[in-house]
Amino acid sequence: MRMAFAAALAALTLTSPAFAQGQQPPRPSTISVSGAGEAELKPNFARLNVAVSTQADTIGQASDANRASTEKVLARLQAIGVKKEDIRTLNFQVFQTPPRVGPDGKEIRVPKFTANHELRITTRDLDGVGKLAGEILASPDMLFESVSFGLDRQEEGEDKAREAAVRDAKRKAELYAAAAGVTLVKILEIEDGAARPYGAPEDSFRMRAAPMMKEAGEAIPIVPPATLRYDANVQMVWEIAPK
Repeated sequence: MRMAFAAALAALTLTSPAFAQGQQPPRPSTISVSGAGEAELKPNFARLNVAVSTQADTIGQASDANRASTEKVLARLQAIGVKKEDIRTLNFQVFQTPPRVGPDGKEIRVPKFTANHELRITTRDLDGVGKLAGEILASPDMLFESVSFGLDRQEEGEDKAREAAVRDAKRKAELYAAAAGVTLVKILEIEDGAARPYGAPEDSFRMRAAPMMKEAGEAIPIVPPATLRYDANVQMVWEIAPK
C-alpha cells in the first residue's frame, strides 16, 4: 500500500511541471500611450562653410592654383582673428568642368578642370557671425556657402526632450486611467522614438547667402537663433487594474 502511494506521488511530481508549462498566465490589462516632448537650449557656436574654387586646363594646374588660393584664404582668415585650429577641410575634389552655354546657344569655352576645396570655420562669437560672413564675402578667393548654429553637447537638448516626452506620456496615461476608472500598476514597455533638432536633418538652422562681393568689413545681417529646439517621442505601456 505504501509502495503504491509512493509510486503515485512520484508520478504526480514528474507530471505536474508539464501541466504548469502548458498553462499560460493570464494576460494583464494594459494601456498604451505615446508622448511628445521638446526642449530649447541656447546655441554656443556657429559654423560657416566656405569654398575655394579654381579652374585650369590640367588637373595639376587646377590643384596647384587651388593650393595657392587656399593659402591666401587661410592667411586672410587668421588676419581677421580666426584661429587656425578653428578651420578644417570638409572636402577637396577635382572634376571636369561642366560645359557652359551662352544666351546664343553656343558653348562657352571654360577651363577643363575645376578644383574645389570646402572649408568649415567654427566661431563662438555668435554676435560677430555677420561681420565674419561679410569679411568672407569681401574676399575674391572665398565663396560663402552657409552658416549653421549648434551646441557642443547636442545630446543635452535631445535628453531634455526625451524627459519631456516621458512626462507627457505619463500625463496622458493618468488622464485615461482616471477617465476609465482604473489604476496604473506598473510600466511594462518603453519604446524610444527619434530625438532630433526640430525640423531637420543634421544642419538645421542653416541660412544660405547668395554669392556676392561686399565692401570689406561690411556685416551681413545674420541674426543667431535665441534657442535651438529639439523634439522627441516615446511609446509607453502600463499595466492597469480596477480601482
